[in-house]
Amino acid sequence: MDNVIDQSGILAISTRLQRLSDALRKEGQLIYQSFGIKFEPKWFPVVYTLHLKISMSVVEIANEIGYAHPSTISLLKELEKQQIIKSKKDKTDERKRLIVLTTKGKALVDAMKPVWDNMEKALAQIADNKNNLMEAIVEAEEKLKASSFLERSKKIRQSGNDQ
Repeated sequence: MDNVIDQSGILAISTRLQRLSDALRKEGQLIYQSFGIKFEPKWFPVVYTLHLKISMSVVEIANEIGYAHPSTISLLKELEKQQIIKSKKDKTDERKRLIVLTTKGKALVDAMKPVWDNMEKALAQIADNKNNLMEAIVEAEEKLKASSFLERSKKIRQSGNDQ
């Protein structure tokens, strides 16, 4: 039987997405472990971004992964403690810190490439439904960029109906 959250429909979309995200992260960590890799799924956006972009400032990373600056700083501190990333001064602007993968971080990425390939295939199976999950997420994100949840709520409240 469905629980209250499942029965509440669209009203609980944030909760349902969080639940899905939590399940994927938990099982993602189990997948990394099954391949003998010590890696936290929450580190993925930063590590993957630096793997592709090589060197970025903290603000650039935050913008690229779509996280708030404080959340990004927290992740960077964890990764630095694990010696997966390091910071260096920008040669063109001494005030600017650039974040890069360490040798250990690069080796970790190399070890994770086959794992990411495996995960990508498994996730494609999960997302490939009659209502493609990734397409639906992209569409919802585009709608939020065009007009936020708050803006839409205000318009509905002002008009007194459900436009």
